Amino acid sequence: MRRSEKEIRDPEQLAAILQAAEVIRVAFCDGDLPYIVPLSFGYEPGRLYFHSAPEGRKMELLEKNPRCCFETEVGVELVNSGEPCVWGMRYQSVIGEGTARVVTDPREKRRGLALIVRHYSGDPDAIPESALAAVAVVRIDIAAMTGRAGLP
Repeated sequence: MRRSEKEIRDPEQLAAILQAAEVIRVAFCDGDLPYIVPLSFGYEPGRLYFHSAPEGRKMELLEKNPRCCFETEVGVELVNSGEPCVWGMRYQSVIGEGTARVVTDPREKRRGLALIVRHYSGDPDAIPESALAAVAVVRIDIAAMTGRAGLP
């Protein structure tokens, strides 16, 4: 990272950003081009979970190449100095990479979906079997991640 003073390395701070984020963007490999999708998600140390329709472009790409990267941010605020090109931005962000796999174990699938529901303050015990059966749950095993903070 070019501006090392902005780097966030503390695992607890990275986890706090992930817990506070509302959306995560996951990029998949589509030949020579990335394909990025905003998703709802759940986080636990070392893993992210998201849900999807069982078929579609992202699921096809994931099957061809499970490597992916992700990004999210919180606290985004423009700092207007009143002078063009001297503005700044307050934020905290996390960028990482990992390997995505469709969860096939029914207990892990329920647990992953419960993490997603809990992330958005829902009742994870209220997930009906029909919803669980109709959705694919994907786990991203995080290989590396780093954070960055703009302006204190």
